[in-house]
Formats: sequence, structure tokens, C-alpha cells
Amino acid sequence: MEAVRSQRKSSFSNGGGGGVSTLPIYRSAPPLEVRLEDFELYAVDRLRVLKRISDGLSRGKKPDEMEKLVLDLWKTNMRHEHSSEVVNKDIISHFVLRLVYCRTEELRKWFLSMETTLFRYRFRDESPEIQRALMAEFDLQYKAVSNAEYENLHRIWSIYIGCFGYSYDQEIWIDWVPFEEVPELVAGRRVLIQKGNAYIAMNQAILCLLMKHPNDVLISIYQLLKWTSMIREQEKDRLTPIVEALSTSYLGPDYSQPREHAELSLKDIDQIAKSSFPLCMRHLFDKLREDHHLKHGGRMQLGLFLKGVGLKLDDALAFWRAEFSQKVGAERFDKEYAYGIRHNYGKEGKRTDYTPYSCQKIISAAPGVGDHHGCPYRHFSEENLRAALTRMGVGNRAMEDVMDKVRNRHYQLACTLTFEAVHNSTCDAGVNHPNQYFNDSQKIFESKKSSSNPKGAAAST
Repeated sequence: MEAVRSQRKSSFSNGGGGGVSTLPIYRSAPPLEVRLEDFELYAVDRLRVLKRISDGLSRGKKPDEMEKLVLDLWKTNMRHEHSSEVVNKDIISHFVLRLVYCRTEELRKWFLSMETTLFRYRFRDESPEIQRALMAEFDLQYKAVSNAEYENLHRIWSIYIGCFGYSYDQEIWIDWVPFEEVPELVAGRRVLIQKGNAYIAMNQAILCLLMKHPNDVLISIYQLLKWTSMIREQEKDRLTPIVEALSTSYLGPDYSQPREHAELSLKDIDQIAKSSFPLCMRHLFDKLREDHHLKHGGRMQLGLFLKGVGLKLDDALAFWRAEFSQKVGAERFDKEYAYGIRHNYGKEGKRTDYTPYSCQKIISAAPGVGDHHGCPYRHFSEENLRAALTRMGVGNRAMEDVMDKVRNRHYQLACTLTFEAVHNSTCDAGVNHPNQYFNDSQKIFESKKSSSNPKGAAAST
């Protein structure tokens, strides 16, 4: 399948045998043939990188931490033993995700921000020679500042250089960049200005490049809007399902089976719900106990979660029957509700082994009046969310951090901060699935139990 059309690669020799850049400039799509499975696989791998970048930025990681994170993510997810394949995968995945994320303003804004961050750190990882070659591709004018110019600038600005402790290398300065093109450097007093022109060190040149790079990407994204409508009609059976699913796709394990040797007992369920259920599931569990009923959306969300954490079918039937029979009677439960539970366990209908809902699916839900499913961080009022977090044991300081993430619509990060506050433990990978939250919680409790009662310790008498 021809996925995309033409691309000029940025593969520059540094002139001294020092290597070749594999950082494309993404001006137009390449004439590459790509298998349908690779079309999706490449995009998923790049999406893993972008989502982890988003999480790192949301958690307020420092620039040096972000640089290490980005480069490690790229190496893990996008590298290939053949450099040409790295470039092809890079280009194809970028343009596939442009297609995916061009559909709404919110998606476009997120994609552009993450791609800009990714480009920034990949550019900084290149050699100065390749950086210059990349900048030339974008028609950014630069030249080494002469010794005379440097001495003159140094004399004029020596006070500022001394005050702010900067040390510039005159061999890698850019000349005559209009100061309005680098407002971030001007605001941070990290640039020398004379007669309206900014003198910038090469390691700061990325900001000049990014002024132009996102605009190129943005133009292409908007051009794809028309193409998206066409491709939905022409490729509705092949590409459309992939494109529409990618922007909300969950990239981790499906948790259709509980972790090894894990089994949730009915006698322990109340205590474990209090200690290890994420807020979305704890809310459903509490409402079920209180009202002895949940609507379909709530039954699906909680029921599949319980299946994933190890509640066996017979116990699941007993659990739901005990609650529902208090409101609708045992006979009606067996007639109207038991089938749905067996169906979730793959014992009725098509006998599909249904998977627990991911955070993305739960967040995208649209609960109506009387529904209790969905994501509390998105669907609760601030007052109700604060009350629920207080019941979970989230303190005032952590509470404000959580609410700040909610206001900025970082719902999964808000859940991650809740996990860290409740368990007094870090969760660097972030919470991406309710069953992941449960498993990580149980591991912490098991570790604490093991450390307090080490194997082989003498029993007390």
C-alpha cells in the first residue's frame, strides 16, 4: 500500500567522517510502500514515545530529565538495526499520526506540541555540523562570528555576560537573527542583541528552527483535513478503523487475565476495594453496595475490572446476585443479568474473552443521569472529587496537585498522583489502566508485608 508521497531526507555527512543524521525534516510525505500491519505498528511505536513525553512534561520534569527520557524512548521504540529503516519508520509513523491527529483542534494542538518537543531534543543530540546542515535546509541564515565582531560584542556586553555567567563559543554563533524571532531567549536574557539583531549560540539555535518547523507541520496537518474525508470513503474498510482508533488507543497489556497466581476472594473484596481499587472502580463498588444496582455501563466497567483482578466466574455471579437480589430479586437477576456476567467471561454468545476497560476508554465515556461509570477526574464536579479523594486518604498538599492536573485535563496523571499519595510510593510509568493501578498497589502491599515478615525469620512466642 502506498501510504505517503514524497520526502527529502536530512541525511548529512559532517564532512569529517563523523556520522550521518537520521533526523527528517518532514516537509512532505515519502513515496514509500508500507504493509498495512506496519502502517499501524509504526504509528503505535511513535505514539508510545509521544505519550510518555506528554506525561513527562505534565509531571514537570526538568530539561535534562526530559532530554534523557526522550532519547531513551526513541532508542527503545524507534531504533532499527539498519539506519535506512530507522528513517523510513520515523517518516512513515510521523505522517500516519498527522493523519490521525488532524481531525480536531485539540488533537492537532497536542500532536504539534509533542512533535515539537521530540524534534527539539533529537536536534540537540546531533553534532554541530549536522545541526548547521539541518538549519540550512530550513533556509536559516547563520555564520561564524569573526574574532573582531566577537571582541566588540564582548566589550559591549561584558557586564551582562559577567552577571549571568554565560560563556559563548564564537565559532558557533549565528549572525543577524531578528530578535523578535527568539522571544524566549530574549525574555530569559540568554541572547546578545545589537541593532535589533540577536547573536545566538548554536546550542540555542533550536528555537530558531522550531519557529519554522511547527509552522511547516501545522500547514501539512490542515492540508490533511481534506485528505482525511477522502480516505475515510475510499479506505473505510482498511485504513479508517486504524486511523480513528489510534488517537484514543491504549498501548499496554489488556489485563484480560489476572496476574499469575492472583485470585480475588469474596471474603477479602471489601478490604481490597478500599486499599487497592482506583477511584473509578472504588466509586462504582461503593455505589453498588449502597444502591444494590448499577446500570449497564457501570456493570461493564466494574465487572470486567473484577474479572481482570482475579474474581472467578462463580464468585462473580455470587457477588452480583447478592447485591442485585436485594433490589430486583434473585429470580429477576438470574433472568435478566446473569447472562451478561457469563457473557463477559466468554461463556455465552460468541464466547469472546472480553478485556477490562483502559483509562482511555473510561475517560472517553459519556455517562448520563443515574450512571456512575466513567472517570471521576473528568466527570465529577470539583466538590465531589475533593470529597472522594479525601475518603481515599489524599492529603491537602497532594489534593491541590491532583486538582491542578484535573484543571489542565491531565486525568491519568491526576490518578497517578492519587496513587502516589495513597501508597506513599512513586509511579514513574503513570497510570494507564485501572488493573495496572490495582496490580501495582498489590505489589506494594506484598512488598511491605514481605519486608515486615522476612522469610525464615523466627516466629514470635
